[in-house]
Amino acid sequence: MKASTINKYKARSYKQLHGRAKFYFNKFIRLRDTDDYGYGKCIATGKRLKYGTEEAQAGHYYAGGLHKILEFNEDNVNLQSLQDNFFGHDFASYSCNLIDKIGMDRVRKLDTISKQGKRGIYKEDRFLMIDIIETYKAKVKVLAKTKMFKV
Repeated sequence: MKASTINKYKARSYKQLHGRAKFYFNKFIRLRDTDDYGYGKCIATGKRLKYGTEEAQAGHYYAGGLHKILEFNEDNVNLQSLQDNFFGHDFASYSCNLIDKIGMDRVRKLDTISKQGKRGIYKEDRFLMIDIIETYKAKVKVLAKTKMFKV
C-alpha cells in the first residue's frame, strides 16, 4: 500500500476507518447480489429485494461481531432482508441457499475459518481497514458501471 494512501486516512480513528470499511464492503455485497436493475433475493428466504432500500441488507452467515475473522469475507456475507438480518434468520435455509450459491467446499471452509478464529488471535488494525476501504471502493466503482441504475 502506498504511503499517500495511508496518509489520506491519517486523521481518522480506527473506529471511523472500520465504519468506512463496512460501508464499502456492504455496498459491494448488495451490488454483487443484485441484477442489472437493482433487484436481488434474500439469501435466507428468497424474498425479492431492491438495492438502495433499507430492506436490502448485507447479512452475515457467521455474525461479524462474534467472528471478526469472517466479518469482511465475501462468502460469509450475502444480500439479506432487514427482517432476516436483524431479527434472526432461519439458519437452516440460509445454509442450504449458501451451499447452492457457493458450494459445500466453500461453506466448509467458512466453518473451518470460524473455528480457527475462535482459537487463534485475530487482530484488525488501521492498515487492514484502509486496505479494505480502498479495495471495496474500487470494486464498487467497477461494479456500479455494469448496473442499469444509479448507485
